[in-house]
Amino acid sequence: MRSLPAAGAAAPATFAALAALACVALSACGAGGDRTPSKASLPLVRGADVSLNVRDCNRGSNVYCARQLVVADPRYRSSTALLMAERRLLRARKWKRIDAGTGTEYGLDSPGDKLRVDLATAWADLSAVDFGWITRKHAVSLALARALIAHSSTLSVQLQYGGG
Repeated sequence: MRSLPAAGAAAPATFAALAALACVALSACGAGGDRTPSKASLPLVRGADVSLNVRDCNRGSNVYCARQLVVADPRYRSSTALLMAERRLLRARKWKRIDAGTGTEYGLDSPGDKLRVDLATAWADLSAVDFGWITRKHAVSLALARALIAHSSTLSVQLQYGGG
């Protein structure tokens, strides 16, 4: 008569197989987060200049990579005027308004929800950073602060894949 294996004998092999499968699945999810849209995928008002373009990735539970842009255009009297012009351009190109991360930002999704953009004036973005509502790369905060000191019409723009 053959003896049966102990009740827990198959458990280590089964656990190892499940653990390996989970690692493969999780690494596939993280790989998708490394995709970062190019700045060229965002329509900008004619004459606007991207003075800073920084890639920023969040490796937390909500994995994504985004472009943090500093956009300036001296033809506008204020950052708010530049923001309104950019909003009008995107709305004319069928981008739809969505809730942004904070009340000081303006969020839009591209047609087909392929891209998401959050726009804010330099002052509004720096205020949100100061209050701890959002984070920005140090280079972005520095560029926004310099734009404020220079009284330059400047926006903070965060561009990423995926709709809101």
